[in-house]
Amino acid sequence: MKKVFIDGSVGTTGLRIYERLSSRTDLTLLTLPEDKRKDPIARAEMLNSVDVAFLCLPDDAAREAVAMLENPSVTVIDASTAHRTRDDWAYGFPELGKAFEEKLLGSKRIAVPGCHASGFIALVYPLIANGLISADTLLSAHSITGYSGGGKKMIAEYESEERCPLLDAPRQYGIAQTHKHIPEMVKITGLQNAPVFSPIVADFYSGMEVSVPLHAAQINGTVDDIKAVYKNLYKGEIVKYVENADESGFLSAVALGGKDGMQIEVHGNNDRVLLTARYDNLGKGASGAAIECMNLVIGAKRTEGLVL
Repeated sequence: MKKVFIDGSVGTTGLRIYERLSSRTDLTLLTLPEDKRKDPIARAEMLNSVDVAFLCLPDDAAREAVAMLENPSVTVIDASTAHRTRDDWAYGFPELGKAFEEKLLGSKRIAVPGCHASGFIALVYPLIANGLISADTLLSAHSITGYSGGGKKMIAEYESEERCPLLDAPRQYGIAQTHKHIPEMVKITGLQNAPVFSPIVADFYSGMEVSVPLHAAQINGTVDDIKAVYKNLYKGEIVKYVENADESGFLSAVALGGKDGMQIEVHGNNDRVLLTARYDNLGKGASGAAIECMNLVIGAKRTEGLVL
């Protein structure tokens, strides 16, 4: 039975992981008492005593936790931004291809993809890898997310009885084009230029929809070629390519809310194409992805403990 510790189990990502793992009979889920949760000695002892350590922490705290590790047998699955662009860490999106899965299986250091980045990379990486768009293509992307992506502070703001009226409408952010997910979006896809990225937070708890528009002139092929690439790559239980999945011409960002899968779709026409990925920002965008990585590393069924 594998021993597992969640460092940062009181945050939204950590709580979702804990909920998913608490009923597992193949794991022993270890915790620290509340008064030891931030004690560096207690954390270090716990981190070095388990088979798998999830890091659900701010970036600096995640780096600090990694520095505490002396036991080479511990697998670290980091949900922060700290290690996603490092070549010596595996990127935790095995559905992107055999090379990603093999690196993950052979690594003790796994970085969980960012929530917005997950959808963008799922849409763009295979098109560049298959030559359907060039690495120097100038792209834009929109992403709408539930407010749980902002953590405890944002959740409290949205759920307050005296909340600001501005929260009643969707709010665009990252307007300075310095969003923390952009470096990994560029690194993992192989893009030569950062996309114009427009994330939006709205008044629902969790769910996500990422859209990447393309003009026909940007595609080295046809819309059917794009669909064929997605059909061939995304045919597993967690990430799936689907057709005609809209809701009478609408696409709801909560379609996969509370679940751990991802839906890849292609809309539009032969002149203008809209690529979309729908999933849960706390599911395949965070906790679900982390659990999938753990399942692969410990030899469990890939979907064990996930809600699909």
